[in-house]
Amino acid sequence: MEEEKMTAGEKHLPAEVVEIYRQPRRNEVVETYVRPLPRRMAPPAPEPVGEAPARRDRRKGLWIFLACLLVIAAASSAAWLWGRSQVPRQDGFDYYYEERESQSPREITIPAYPYGQGAVLTVGSDHGPELTAQEIYRQVNPSVVTVVAQLEDGASLGTGVIFTEDGYILTNYHVLEGGSDCTIYLENDHSYAAQYVAGDADSDLAVLKTDLTGLPSAQFGDSEKLAVGDKVYAIGNPLGYELRGTLTDGIVSAINRDVWVDGRTMTLIQTNAALNSGNSGGPLVNQYGQVVGINTIKMSSAYSNIEGLGFAIPSSTIRRLVNDLLTSGEVQPEPVLGVSVWPLGTQLDEELWGVEVQSVTEGSAAEKAGVQVGDFVVAAGGIDVSASRDLLRARRQYHVGEEMPMTLWRDGEIVEVTLKLEQAEGEDAQTLP
Repeated sequence: MEEEKMTAGEKHLPAEVVEIYRQPRRNEVVETYVRPLPRRMAPPAPEPVGEAPARRDRRKGLWIFLACLLVIAAASSAAWLWGRSQVPRQDGFDYYYEERESQSPREITIPAYPYGQGAVLTVGSDHGPELTAQEIYRQVNPSVVTVVAQLEDGASLGTGVIFTEDGYILTNYHVLEGGSDCTIYLENDHSYAAQYVAGDADSDLAVLKTDLTGLPSAQFGDSEKLAVGDKVYAIGNPLGYELRGTLTDGIVSAINRDVWVDGRTMTLIQTNAALNSGNSGGPLVNQYGQVVGINTIKMSSAYSNIEGLGFAIPSSTIRRLVNDLLTSGEVQPEPVLGVSVWPLGTQLDEELWGVEVQSVTEGSAAEKAGVQVGDFVVAAGGIDVSASRDLLRARRQYHVGEEMPMTLWRDGEIVEVTLKLEQAEGEDAQTLP
């Protein structure tokens, strides 16, 4: 792989508002941060010598004025906090998300690369032996890139994952949002221009393309095989370019966690692996060195310290969404089954499990196929169903208009039905499954 030569036109690209870190030379003086002593431990300031009384009076008046301003500010803050306390909160915490802002998505004007070129993101169902943290870093880090999007008022910096050898890169939509130009930095610090293939603000996923071949591509694994407590690792660029390639570790804290983000529900993997601004778009990696999620948000509170609450988009969701973007340039409508089920399964006999149907939506695909309240779903789309997440996994394999076989247990007998999947409409668009 050879570095591209910069053309005359590229020399005049907008300057990136990104500080570049260079390793200090030997004997070079480096600035250090010294924490100031608390006031009670600080030595008394020397009394000024020969200061005129008029100057002292002016300083005294200034301090009185500043004290009044401080009192007014404190009173305003107290009133603001009291007003916020009167707003009912569902769980006692007023969360916000550091990586996203509650506003309409801004247009991405990065030079385009055509979709529909046959590229595919694949997710493997098998894995090799468990790897050490060092082995995982050596295997995955070459596939992780720094993504810098040029904005009107600066630059946005995030992380991306190479998923094909010919230069397709996956990142978060919000990393590129509002961008007019994009540059990626490889592990070897070489930089290249990247073009925009497609993206989706609601799913917070976007695809880039760079004109390189022979790149180290990451292997994606099945997030549906994750269990709470599994080891996971995050690689990214927390807080800026100078900390690129940072590895953090943790466990899977929860799976299929529904998180309310900007007026919609995202079903995500929860982890306590440290995530910070700049990690967005980077990989969440399992103990086998496979990417099982794309890091997207960190939960925080405006008035309380919250640690270890990071979230990633699961690979089972990514596969369908990204392949839609690669094929048609947009995410295709998601089908709904029209049933609600218990989240936990029930053992029906020695070897058979299923989830009980609690309700069936009128006019839905499930009702038209003959699914009834009280039925147990034991299989769907060729997948055994022992919990509600199995039914979700089966549904993610299909698009609107396709037919999904379903096996039911009804009054001790097996019933086979076929659902012709339809598009969600209105409020039902947020109903799962």
